Amino acid sequence: MTFEVKGEAVIAAHSEDELRLVYRALHKQLARFPDLMDTHFLIELQNFLQRRATQDGVDMTVHADWEAWLAKEN
Repeated sequence: MTFEVKGEAVIAAHSEDELRLVYRALHKQLARFPDLMDTHFLIELQNFLQRRATQDGVDMTVHADWEAWLAKEN
């Protein structure tokens, strides 16, 4: 895991398992911290993970399948 500053952005390299864990933790806190919902970070993380899940054959219209994929560790 690394963080690198490039201009005004921070570039990070993390495993997919860690990204799933971070997403699940943040998503569970949306009721307490609703401002998280509109952050570019969470939106981009969700979009990335949804694309990966789709590549793994997950039907994104079945929420239980999405949740199971998020909980899966490689």
